Amino acid sequence: MKLKSIILSIVALIAVSAINAQPLTEPCKVNNPQLTDLKKNPVNIPHWGEMNLLIFYADPDHPTQCADFCQDMEDNHRAAGDNIYGIGIVNLKDAPLLPNAIVRKIAYNRTKKNGATILADPDRIIPTEWGLGDCNNKFTMILISKEGELVYFHKGEFSKEDEVEFYKAIDPYR
Repeated sequence: MKLKSIILSIVALIAVSAINAQPLTEPCKVNNPQLTDLKKNPVNIPHWGEMNLLIFYADPDHPTQCADFCQDMEDNHRAAGDNIYGIGIVNLKDAPLLPNAIVRKIAYNRTKKNGATILADPDRIIPTEWGLGDCNNKFTMILISKEGELVYFHKGEFSKEDEVEFYKAIDPYR
């Protein structure tokens, strides 16, 4: 799965900082929650326990919040690797003015074109179950090890220092 497809899908998902990087003193075990696919079928996150997962958790009303960093990440291939699987998850609950059916349809049409994997979180399951706090109006990047441990997350814009911390966090898992 190409990271670029996922990034572009999230960034282009809708055509129409308080807390940023969260340094973790040690990884914490998280579960593989039941979300939905873009047709509302219940699913779990694919490749859980098989690969390290780079999750792009997007609020549909702020899809381009980290577009520059994500594009740079794709251009320099620093987050790509044989041990990383990228996935997009759309935070439907925090976009009340955008009908979920339209968000799902746009995402579904994008995945048909580029093969990206995008799931939907209809009820803030990810931030609630994983203890991420408020992700409303924030583009959140999450790294889960293949052991099911939350090893990194960042909410909102990326400063240059945040980018350095991100690459330090992801390099051992590539």
